[in-house]
Parts: sequence; structure tokens; C-alpha cells
Amino acid sequence: MRTFNRVAIKWFSADVYSKLSAIFSALIVYQWIRCLGDYWWSETYTIVNGILFAAVAANLLIPSKLLSGTVQLLSLVGLNAAYSGYVWVAFEGDKRSAAQWLDWFKLQYDQLTPFIWISLGVWAVFHAIVLLRHKRAYMMMAVGLAILSLAAADSLFTPIHLWDEIAWLVFIGLGWLVASHFSRFKERHPENWAQLLEYPLSLFLPMLLIITLVMGAGLFVPAVKPILTDPYTAWKEARGESIPNLVGDKAIIVPASKNNADGQSGYSRDDNELGNGFEFDYTPVMTVTTTKRSYWRGETKSLYSGKGWTEAPQEKKEKALGSIESKQVLKPNGIADTTKTEVVDQTVTMLKKEKYPVLFGAGPISSVVAVNGKNTSLPKLSWMSDSWELRLPKSGAAGYPESYIIQSSIPILDVAAMETGAPATLSKDIDPMYLQLPDTLPVRVKQLAQNITSTAATPYDKVKLLVSYLQATYSYTNTPDLSKRVSDDFVDSFLFEVREGYCDYFSTSLAVMSRTLGIPARWVKGYSPGSKPVDPDMQRLQGMTGIEPEESDAGTYTVRNADAHSWVEIYFNGYGWLPFEATSGFAFPYAVPKDAAEPELAPVPVPELDNETQPAEEGGFKVKAWMFWTAASVLALLLAVLGYRPLLAQFKRSRGGSATINERIVRETNRLIKYCRKKGLDYNEYETVRETMARWSGRLSSLQTHFREVQVAFEQAMYSNKTMTREEADRLSLTMKHIREHLG
Repeated sequence: MRTFNRVAIKWFSADVYSKLSAIFSALIVYQWIRCLGDYWWSETYTIVNGILFAAVAANLLIPSKLLSGTVQLLSLVGLNAAYSGYVWVAFEGDKRSAAQWLDWFKLQYDQLTPFIWISLGVWAVFHAIVLLRHKRAYMMMAVGLAILSLAAADSLFTPIHLWDEIAWLVFIGLGWLVASHFSRFKERHPENWAQLLEYPLSLFLPMLLIITLVMGAGLFVPAVKPILTDPYTAWKEARGESIPNLVGDKAIIVPASKNNADGQSGYSRDDNELGNGFEFDYTPVMTVTTTKRSYWRGETKSLYSGKGWTEAPQEKKEKALGSIESKQVLKPNGIADTTKTEVVDQTVTMLKKEKYPVLFGAGPISSVVAVNGKNTSLPKLSWMSDSWELRLPKSGAAGYPESYIIQSSIPILDVAAMETGAPATLSKDIDPMYLQLPDTLPVRVKQLAQNITSTAATPYDKVKLLVSYLQATYSYTNTPDLSKRVSDDFVDSFLFEVREGYCDYFSTSLAVMSRTLGIPARWVKGYSPGSKPVDPDMQRLQGMTGIEPEESDAGTYTVRNADAHSWVEIYFNGYGWLPFEATSGFAFPYAVPKDAAEPELAPVPVPELDNETQPAEEGGFKVKAWMFWTAASVLALLLAVLGYRPLLAQFKRSRGGSATINERIVRETNRLIKYCRKKGLDYNEYETVRETMARWSGRLSSLQTHFREVQVAFEQAMYSNKTMTREEADRLSLTMKHIREHLG
């Protein structure tokens, strides 16, 4: 007993309260983040828990605050590097290029995102709570806010149960307050404190027993249904709705971002002002069982205002064919009698209860077979023969069909006939609204279009050159950097300033530039094809034989909000309207004559731009001051603590480990998989790269060709005797960069 008393006296003679505060702070943070178990990755939990443990250990064992903080920061960096999948990538570019150095730094940084910011945030919160130990009011406020936030999540917004976490927070808060009381008592009455420590068991045992009884009563008493229901829950239950869960499925939900993402993807209602950014929403909208993969056409708009698209006056006055009967032939205007077509059957089943203004289908729709399983007494539908739209009544009386069966007669693309087409003159049967341009359109847009198409002889060749230029010059992203925008015109700012964007940017630019060349064009919005379910048996057969099975276009496609899309239809004399896809990474599934190859894009032209059309040069190598000084401080700290020799040895080993191009491709593929996993794509460690890429291709149809390219390059580098070239590796790096940009 005397030995125990001496140890207790020695322990409490030190600054034990600050050490206990570190323990209590770590426990508060730990209990609070436990509610994120269904949202965070397991790696995130490992890193955060390791940081909390390192912070407590450093506070307990290291008396120097400076040294303690240094150890904690080094532990934070080491844990992130160890568990985030970080792999050192040696710089292989031009050492004189600041832009390449910035890309290299971003590549290193991206591997640690978002783990590094989450762990830094948790570490900062831990120290902020420790600093509150001097005043009981602040301590009670910290514990109270933690309890209040968990109680709100438990009772109001989510069906998750956080009572255990709340009870533990109460227990921790009581323990912290008791420690604070004894610390103050020791400071004010040191002699009495020394006398009390002569009998530690009689001092601490009753206190511990009381707190334990209170804690046990909270944790182990039977659950009792609440007498009063909170207003939010009562309101939701009265509407027959379930309580939404804020802790979403990490494989689907994409965390909100402030990077120009002010909305979710989906079929837009208002196109008057295009731009801004969005987050991908993978909520299913409909399934389409079809005999041919296609784009599912919705509406078309023809009046470009300089900011977006609206219906032209002629479109608003268009006469509609009403009282449509089952299998009645719907005649589309704007297709020559000599143009061959292919019939496509489609059965559309809506999964999302929302009313749209039109029925979706491969364009143009030629007949309606049945609606909601009935081929008689069809609802009031109006066929717009000029716009190719099958419209529902604008009144809200009629609901949107739950399912419908339609047929479409899509034009067959005859490349040979198109390449020998007539000059781009306005036909008598085409409305001048399809050549409309705002008076405020900058001259450099027209000049750029002329420079790109200067070598083309036919309208079809001109459009192909425009498509090639857009897809090769501008990158796809759902969060374009709008800080670069200066011009008031949407197309002008995209082509010369922002230089990145999503489908609305590409499609609008193609339509406007085509019109500047005298080629009629109109803007179309709807959905891209969607994805078919992956056949596990076919995947296993493919993995065993190494043979890629032939896949039919026919099947059932799941179309999601993320598949909302826009493209362009161009009018050609003697042929009619033909769709074109200008968005980087997308390809329109044309109907082509039998034994004909898919149309290829024209070689990318390099137009000679004068001073007026030349885009403003972007600034050189720009690094914010805080980024530079932070990196310099961390580097100096590492050199001081570890010495430069171990770091130099590690750098040499990492360079030696990537000596061949094949090994570089394998390494970059594994890093891409880890990046995709962090962005919400599900991944199973037992799967092969082929299986993983096939499943992701089914989910993200717009990236199918890119995932396929990565898979083929990986297998050649990993399993074949082929020695990959640097050009192949560089091309693959661009493909991977496009995938990363698409995922955000």
C-alpha cells in the first residue's frame, strides 16, 4: 500500500491534469467519429485512430511541447503515407518545366487526398479540445456540443442509434470535470492535497463507483419507446416517408464539394444559363430494354442567347399532332426520303417518380406501341414533327407513364455519301432559326471555326474537324474552374479561357461554331445509353480464356441521373438531321450499314491563330505562398529529424523500382484503382484488373473505352513479353488523367 501511495504522489506531483486532458480529448474525438462508421473507409479509421494514439502518447511521454508536436506531425505524415496507398513517384518530365513540376506535385498530393485533410482536421480538433481544459465552462461547452450533435443525428435526421456514444461522452465529461476539480484543489490547497493522497482508495473509489453506476444505468437499462415524437419524424411518418439517412453508402454517395459544384447531375429543366459545376448523382432514372444501344433523346432547343439555350419563337408556334393511337406512324420532318433508317424497339420502365415534359427514346420516335401496359386509350401525347419531340400535356393533371413501349426509325450513317455531299447552303425546307447567332458573339469564335475547317471540302468534313478539335483540345470535368472566365459569352469563355467543362460546354460550342460556318445545327438534351448489368459467368469465362466476348448492343440498360447528357444534331442537304458527339470521352452509337466500320474522327488540326483569336496565355508556374512555405517547412523538419541520407536512399530506391516502362504502367494502374476506390467505386481485392475494369465500365458507360485501354495496357505490361514504349505509357497516362478528371 505504501508503494502505491508513493507512486500516486509522484504521478500527481507532475502536470498530470494536462496529460489526463489529452486522454479525455482523444476519447471525446474517438466517440464522436464512431458514428461515421458507414461513411469513412477503413483506412481512414486506421489513420485517424493512429493519430489520436500518437498524440496521446506524445503528450504523456515527451515533456517538450515542440518535440511532442514534431513527433505528432511526423506520425501523421507517416500514417497517411502507410495506409492511404501512397507510392512515391519519381519525376520523369522536363526539369525546366514548372507546369510539369506542378503536375508531379499534384500527383503526389492526390494520393494522400482526402486522408491527409481528414487526419489534419481530427488532429486540430484534438488540440483545440485540450486547450479548453483551463475553464470548466469551455469544457462543458465542448462535451455538450459533441453530445448535442450526436443526439440530433440519433433522433432527428437518421435511423442510426448513437445512444452508446452519447452515454460514453457523458461518462468522459464527468471524468474530465472530476479531474479538473482535483487539479484546482491541488493548486489552492497543496498541503491538504498531500494529506488526501495518503488514502487514495478512500478518495477515488467512491467517485469511481458513483460514475460507474450512472454509466451502467444509462447503457444497460431496457429501451423505452419515447413518449413524445420529435416534429420532424412525426411529419415524415405522416407523409408515409422514411427518415433519410445522412450516413450514406460510401460506394454511391459522393461527398459534397465546394469546387464550383452547386448541384447534382440530372435532366435539366432550365437551360437559359449554362455553366457552373455539379456532383455526379448515380440515382437510377429508368431502364431501357432495346434492340440497339442509343442515346435517349428528349428535347431540342434552337435559340442561343450567349448564355444558354431557349425555345425559338418558331419552336413555340410549332403545330403538334395530337390524339395519337397505338402504332400510329409518326412522320419526322428533316429526313430525306432517300435516307435509309433502322428500326429500334424500346421498352422504357421509369424508376424515378418524376414528371418530364417528353417521352425519351432513340431519335426520332416513329410510333408508340403501348403506355403503362395498354395499347388502347393512350394518354394525350403530342408529336412535334419538326423538333422530334413526343410531348406530354403541360398541365399537371396527367402523371408521367410508369412504362411505355416505342419504336424509332434512326437514320443510318453512310459516311461515303456524306463525304461527297453538297455544299453547305440553306435548304428551302430548313428554318433559318438553325443558323441564328447572337449579335454579341465574339469574332474570334467564328475565326477559330474557319481556321479549324480550312482544309475541309464538305460540310460533313467540316463538322468532323470541329468535333476532333473539341475532343482533343479541351478536357472533361464536372467542376470547371470558372475563376478563369472573363468573357460574357458562354462558348467564347469555354474555347479561350476556361478550356474545360462537361457536355453542355462541348455541345454548345459545336452547335455555335457550325452555325458560324453556315451549317444548320440544333442543341439536343436527353440521356447517354446507360449501363448493362455485368454477367459474372461471362466475366469468369473471359478471365480464364483471355478472350474478349462479343457483346451485343441489344439488352437492358440502366440509365441514371449521371447519364444526363447533351449533344448536337447537324442538318445536311439531301440527307437530313444527323447527331454528333463533341464531348471528350464520349462516342455516339451510330447505326451504320452492314459490314461498315464505325466512323472515325478526322485528324486533329492545328489552326494558325492570329492575335485576335489567340487565347490568352495562362500564367506560368503559380504556387501559393502558403503552399510553398508549408512544403519547405515540412522538408526542413524531415531533414533535421531524419537526416538527408535516409531520404536520399529512399529516393534512389524508388527510382530504381520503376526502371522499366512496363513496371511504370503496372504501378500507375494500381494507383488509378486506389484513386477510383477513394472516389466511390467499389473494389474487391480478390478481383483481377480485368474484372474490376469491366464492372466499372458497366457502371460508368462514358468511361468504357478508357477503362478498356487501361486494362489492355496493364495486361500487356504485366503478363506479356512485350516491352512497352514510352509513347504508349504517356498515352496511357493521359487516359488515366481523363478518368480522374471525370470522377472529380
